[in-house]
Amino acid sequence: MSHFEPKPEEPLYRKKAVALKYDPAVNDAPTVAAKGQGYMAQQILERAEEFGIPVQEDANLVEVLSKLDLDQQIPPELYTLVAEILSFIYRTDRAAKEGSGYGL
Repeated sequence: MSHFEPKPEEPLYRKKAVALKYDPAVNDAPTVAAKGQGYMAQQILERAEEFGIPVQEDANLVEVLSKLDLDQQIPPELYTLVAEILSFIYRTDRAAKEGSGYGL
């Protein structure tokens, strides 16, 4: 998942979040599972925390991803950036399972 966490003084309406899902058995590339701004972005982030889904901040990437439609696959131009995020998530997940923190 990618999101932009605003500074504390920044209003909620400026917060944005995009959630990605990836199942290589179903799609060739990750797809947009959820996206939103303001209250909806806050709900996406809270759900991620609730379910233990790692969150990665990248304001530029979330800006680009937020222009995609729901269930749309990410374009090939974004594969490298999204691969970096997926790598972070896999490392984080593996480290959490091993009980060693974030694996960074």
